Amino acid sequence: MDKKNKFLFYKTLQNCIDCDASDLAGRLAAFATEFGLSGNIWQQWLAYLLMTDDNAFTLACERREVLPDSTLMQLAERDLSIFMELFGTEEDDFDEDEFLLPLMLDYKAPYEGECITEAGRCISELSGRLAGAGDAKEFTGILTDHYCRHGAGMYGLYRAFRVDHSAEGETELRLVPVTDSADVSFDDLIGYESQKKTLRDNTEAFINGHYANNVLLYGDSGTGKSTSVHALMHEYSDRGLRLIEVSKPDRGRLPQILSEIKKRNYRFILFLDDLSFEEDESDYKELKAMLEGALETRSDKVLIYATSNRRHLIRETWGDRSDMEYNEDVHRSDTMEEKLSLASRFGVMIYYPKPGQKDYLEIVRSLAARNGIELKGQELEDAARKWELRHGGMSGRTASQLITWLSGTEKE
Repeated sequence: MDKKNKFLFYKTLQNCIDCDASDLAGRLAAFATEFGLSGNIWQQWLAYLLMTDDNAFTLACERREVLPDSTLMQLAERDLSIFMELFGTEEDDFDEDEFLLPLMLDYKAPYEGECITEAGRCISELSGRLAGAGDAKEFTGILTDHYCRHGAGMYGLYRAFRVDHSAEGETELRLVPVTDSADVSFDDLIGYESQKKTLRDNTEAFINGHYANNVLLYGDSGTGKSTSVHALMHEYSDRGLRLIEVSKPDRGRLPQILSEIKKRNYRFILFLDDLSFEEDESDYKELKAMLEGALETRSDKVLIYATSNRRHLIRETWGDRSDMEYNEDVHRSDTMEEKLSLASRFGVMIYYPKPGQKDYLEIVRSLAARNGIELKGQELEDAARKWELRHGGMSGRTASQLITWLSGTEKE
């Protein structure tokens, strides 16, 4: 490896991560554990750095705007030639004070079996392709293809995100990946076929660049509203769909989130789970403006999907219906209309009702069969009826909790 290139690269690394070569070996081991990786961790770490870096070249590739003979491509090929040299690093290339780093060229995981994460598989696959490149042009071509197909930065590696609260009081927005979310599909939600079809049709139009609506999924608790939204990631993440969960304390930062993402070459769903407002809350007015009124925040690459246990998202009082008598409002019931207008800003509203007894028992039977529950027939139905009486009524969530209980007790 060229000593000058190696020196410059190491200095850059040390400035970025504030550690020496010995500490770097520890960081690499932690990196391997986080993603469940083994083998040449050095190469996989370099691949990770390349995958997750947002710069002029990677963002232009994400937008598919880099011409082969452009100056930006020439500059990138020059820089990436250094990375290619580093990919070819062997044990003899490390200096004496870097004696721990050679262990990372053939890293053996501390656990048995395969524990690689979904992101780890992406890192490992790209690392293998880059390691097999014959020259800098091919190396650059592999990366260019990766950025064009999958995107760059964290959005290219992960599919779901949330707002970071680690730095309390910090004004700068930071989105962090959700790495431990359940991988659910629509097959995991039994029944509700028309609801799933409506949600899929709207999302399919969105993914394909056609007109699509913001969506409100409302209905009884435990009926699969949130599961339906999570299932979209299983189905469409490989086509560029990304999900950002926005909790109640972060809803005031929606304009910042939009500003952060609307120029990226993905389709984003801002997911507002369990959306509702109390009578004295006025934040709903900002959400109303964002859904339809504030033109500067609209983007054809961003939709809002929300779930709620009630269709009318803002708590009403009887006084809302009598403005003229109680509040001296000239126009009767304007307060009520103001509150009801939030739900109407969602172009698609999908109702998830609580299942009847027949549907509830069918959900229980299907889940029992999938999970190998030994209890069958009448015994299973009797257990299901007793369970729902003690645990909040009939719903998909209640059925799932019953199956979890039976799975545990049968193994005892």
